[in-house]
Amino acid sequence: MIVLSGGTGTPKLISGLKQIDEDFNIIVNTGEDYWISGNLISPDIDSVIYTLAGIIDKERWWGIKDDTFVTHEEISRMAYNAKVKGEWMQIGDLDRATHIFRSDLIRENKNKTEATLILAKYFGIKQKVLPMCNEDINTIIKTGEGEMHFQEFWVYRRGEPLVEDVYFRNIEKAKITKEIDRLLKEEDTVLIGPSNPISSILPILSVENFRERLKDKYVISISPIIGEKPISGPAASFMQVKGLEVSSNGVAEFYKDILDVFVVDYRDNMIDKKKIKDIDLYATDILIENDEKSKKLAQFIRNLL
Repeated sequence: MIVLSGGTGTPKLISGLKQIDEDFNIIVNTGEDYWISGNLISPDIDSVIYTLAGIIDKERWWGIKDDTFVTHEEISRMAYNAKVKGEWMQIGDLDRATHIFRSDLIRENKNKTEATLILAKYFGIKQKVLPMCNEDINTIIKTGEGEMHFQEFWVYRRGEPLVEDVYFRNIEKAKITKEIDRLLKEEDTVLIGPSNPISSILPILSVENFRERLKDKYVISISPIIGEKPISGPAASFMQVKGLEVSSNGVAEFYKDILDVFVVDYRDNMIDKKKIKDIDLYATDILIENDEKSKKLAQFIRNLL
């Protein structure tokens, strides 16, 4: 099975999948990668790696549990004294070591796939963790205050600017890697995790002919929305600017050309079966609040297979 991952929603599910079965591989969004303090941050990849390694901070679902922030705090003090923006993204000391290691590999002319596989091997991970492409793709948010990278919008500006559109800079240059091509030839089942459909999953689907190649796969998706409210993140504003209803109905509409099975929350009273036609619909508890609920949802998905 291939899992498409981005943000914090899918790593929560991956935690449960790992508890019941290690036979899966992950393709990860890299549109939110960002260079800061001289190093490349790849937040979605790192969240997957840290989850599989059992060291993710489960309070935030990013970074390493029990990390310290001595270097970040010192850099911030230096930046304040110099009256510059400084390191506005909070980076832990152990987490920073990952970024330095990745960045050195890239500076040594390793591509993103090679660097990610080396990192995953260091952390003892059995699954293949693959970036969606090797090219540099940037998720750009158009706002009333100008265009800005996703990280600047969501972390530095706290998601406050009014969103006018979302696009992926350089996506037309992105190519399916040989490692992903091999996975797509070998695997028949694809699981789209409960991630933001626009900023986390759409970049993956937009790489070359990736979306087209999913049409002959058995594709399962878990909704990231209950009622009219996303479980986390800026999915609501991003879906609205793409003309989608902010609901599970809107998510199903977005994936309808590739989707076979759609899993929604049993409490969701907004589900309109007329809008989710020709797709098998299942309801369960999709709110992942702890390890046990993550495992139960993962087992539910496995039972569908």
